[in-house]
Amino acid sequence: MAAWARFLVLVLAAISVTWSAAEAKDLKINLPRRSESTPVQRLNREGVEAIRKHQFNKAKDLFYKAYLYDPGDPFTLNNLGYIAELEGQVERAHEFYSLAAEQGTDAVVDRASSKKMEGEPFRAAVGGIGDLAMRVNRDNVEAVRLLAQGRAPEADLLLQRTLSVDPHNGFTVNNMGVAKEMEGEYEQALRYYDQVASAHSNEPVIVTLNASWRGKPLSEMAAASAKRIRGRLHSLDTPEAKAALLNLRAVSAINRNDWQSAEPDFRQAYKLDPSNAFTLNNIGFLSEMGGDLETAQFFYDKAQDADGASQRVGRATRHEAEGMKVSSVADDSSGRVETTMQEDQRAKSQETGPIRLKRRDGQPVVEPETPPAAPKNEDQPR
Repeated sequence: MAAWARFLVLVLAAISVTWSAAEAKDLKINLPRRSESTPVQRLNREGVEAIRKHQFNKAKDLFYKAYLYDPGDPFTLNNLGYIAELEGQVERAHEFYSLAAEQGTDAVVDRASSKKMEGEPFRAAVGGIGDLAMRVNRDNVEAVRLLAQGRAPEADLLLQRTLSVDPHNGFTVNNMGVAKEMEGEYEQALRYYDQVASAHSNEPVIVTLNASWRGKPLSEMAAASAKRIRGRLHSLDTPEAKAALLNLRAVSAINRNDWQSAEPDFRQAYKLDPSNAFTLNNIGFLSEMGGDLETAQFFYDKAQDADGASQRVGRATRHEAEGMKVSSVADDSSGRVETTMQEDQRAKSQETGPIRLKRRDGQPVVEPETPPAAPKNEDQPR
């Protein structure tokens, strides 16, 4: 994604006006002399130029050198916030921006990473933090941070809200494609990538999971991603591969609290690959969530000895399960279900009053007030 203009350099001072008398001839305007730049101003200016050339590491070094000269300079603080934002350090960026906004200055912006900000008062430029463009930018930075941590469902939900604010922002659309790809939603990811590629945007990529794309056109990156997805779709030529993708999609859907999408994917995966440990464990989980504990335990037990039971979990509905062997996850789940059933059994044994029949899902069985009539024996003479 691209970052919006936040790089500012101080070289102009405010004009001061004083009245020495009531008459116009006594008006005095003090114009500051054009003096040589201070070390802080020079370093910030060089840092902005480095950013324009996509030399981000060089810019970072320059801004930190300026910070050592003057830790309270608002332009330096603002620029360090921008660098932190590029690196996905959202909280750190917020701290620098807040510190920059707290500094009192009447200076104006001489040079920035966006021409529209040059000549603007510093306070007005920093005040733009709450406008629509800044909101979209910050959402995208946060989404990239979540994606880098493998938290695609969370990024998905964030980007959905961002798209509702600005559905045409190319970086948001592209990041949504990344989220969908990580969630196994290849067809949806392809649509997002194709949308960005067809826009032919030359805006440079700055914040990205793949640093090799920094500075390159956004649409070019999206086109490469679309090509990669098409290759993956063509490789889904076995039931096992399709089942694995369905399992990934379903787990991601649950992490978005989208059970309606998850259940059919889990069941379709079971039809395609009923002997796979991941599939069996997931059907057990589905049964457990539906209240059918006996069926859940049956599938959890089968998963412990099934094909792929020794493989490790990549994406799960519980973060603590990620990285564990499937057999271990299934064993833990089976033990949890057994404990729950035993507790239910003890509770039922202590109940008094009439026996009430219940279905497996816990719903009561409603018996008719009058018993149904016995069926007639067709062999009985009438």
